Amino acid sequence: MISLHPSSDAVRINPSILAADFVNMQAELARIDAADFVHVDVMDNHFVPNLTFGPQMVERIQATSPVPLDVHLMIDAPERWAPGYAELGAASVTFHLEAAAEPVALARHLRRIGARAGVAVKPDTPVENLFDVLDEFDQILVMTVEPGFGGQSFRAETMPKLRSLADEARRRGSSVWLQVDGGISESTIAQAAEAGADTFVAGSAVFGAGDPDAAIANLRALAGRHSAHR
Repeated sequence: MISLHPSSDAVRINPSILAADFVNMQAELARIDAADFVHVDVMDNHFVPNLTFGPQMVERIQATSPVPLDVHLMIDAPERWAPGYAELGAASVTFHLEAAAEPVALARHLRRIGARAGVAVKPDTPVENLFDVLDEFDQILVMTVEPGFGGQSFRAETMPKLRSLADEARRRGSSVWLQVDGGISESTIAQAAEAGADTFVAGSAVFGAGDPDAAIANLRALAGRHSAHR
């Protein structure tokens, strides 16, 4: 398994580069060296109506990032493409449950390569089918916006689903990480932490701050105070 950046046992903050200045990516990455991971959204303009970048860009980010990569694949046919991102050295690779034909088999493949394996669900996708296979995944990402574009508003109606995952993980003694992505900021992170999230993707709340590392520290502290795991 890939060695990870030192982080809190209970709270992880993963800034999303969707909110970064793409022209100055190396400098932007250097501004978030206090983060636990950098969240990299790969979109194919098929699974979601937006196009970002592919393996070549991710490889360059991997080579220059001061923290490990948390790659989120919003793409069709993840069985075909996800292993390649693990082979590039991404610490974590998350694919969408809605796009995967055999999610457990794919997660096992990613783990064999050496990456943490994550599965993501859209806001309207039920999570009950994941209960019996929680430990097949290292991370479950509950989207708190409809995937495809940054800057959307946090959807509080996704919190009961997150809470049900957290309750089930606690009941089973699972160590799976619960991640949220979409509209995470100083005003919303407490809700997500109280519902059971321990890993938080934040875009403009970090990259839009004058001091991104201070913003990361503040988000981490807010989440820690409201964490369901404390």
